[in-house]
Amino acid sequence: MHITRSIRWFSVALLMLVLLSTAANAGVFISVGFGPPALPVYEQPVCPAPGYMWAPGYWAYGPEGYFWVPGTWVMAPQPGLLWTPGYWGWGEGAYLWHEGYWGPTIGFYGGVNYGYGYGGSGYQGGYWRDHQFYYNQNVNNVNVTSVHNTYNTTVVNNTTVNNVSYNGGTGGTTATPTPQEQAAAQQPHVAPTAMQTQHVQAASTNRQLLASVNNGKPAIAATAKPADFSAHSVVAAKSAGAPYKAPANTAAAAHANASVTPHTVNTPPSTPRPPSTYHAANTPMPASTTPHPATVTSHPVTVAHPQAAPKTPPRPPAEHHAPEHK
Repeated sequence: MHITRSIRWFSVALLMLVLLSTAANAGVFISVGFGPPALPVYEQPVCPAPGYMWAPGYWAYGPEGYFWVPGTWVMAPQPGLLWTPGYWGWGEGAYLWHEGYWGPTIGFYGGVNYGYGYGGSGYQGGYWRDHQFYYNQNVNNVNVTSVHNTYNTTVVNNTTVNNVSYNGGTGGTTATPTPQEQAAAQQPHVAPTAMQTQHVQAASTNRQLLASVNNGKPAIAATAKPADFSAHSVVAAKSAGAPYKAPANTAAAAHANASVTPHTVNTPPSTPRPPSTYHAANTPMPASTTPHPATVTSHPVTVAHPQAAPKTPPRPPAEHHAPEHK
């Protein structure tokens, strides 16, 4: 009897180790029955030192609803890697979160205009050369006395500048992946760094960052470094990106918050979901429609060393205009 019980506990412990190992190497995806608020309007803090790269802010989802993860400057895990932001996309009857990742090229991020080089497609904020990152001063807030690797390229934006924070659905962006972005999705990816994870965790425990508390205008919109929410590092939002509308069906929202279950996703994170029946973000569903419960899904993330950056990569073409609203 004692031996049988010991074997049982050993089996449970082994299973937990396997699950923890899987979680450590998987991107977490969340689906919610109502869309995120608009992106707030805020200024980018000054780049703290050479080598830091901009990771734009976004709305994440937790037990109490959407909360703002401030934009921040973060060190790349390796020279030559670029950050592809995550994005919310409509599909399978819900809004699904596709986690961001590091890679040698920029992938699809839903056509969401995060600003500061992330105008909806690609990245016009800088490039790597000889293990050094060069910053485009036209879209980045860089102090040239401390950061010397800079250049100026005007970025022209041919798309409508707005604060929409999701792809697909009513009111969402209509972007689809380009062949280059599809190719980027197949390249080796590196998961968010430990500092980025700590940054999200710190945001999730700060009630000021809940959309239901700040009404889409967070007091901490951006920080100079990850998880640094001290007064000297914080940049407050100037305004909400659009009038905030809380979910009307609060009971359904509470049910969605409580229904978080893991399952496996077989589609790549950089592939948009096909649009079907749309529901406006932060508005009640039709009476005959049951809101989709919030779910957490896992998708494998391959950690690998990217190819070395080219010695003399061409400078980014002047195709987009730097957004002035963020």
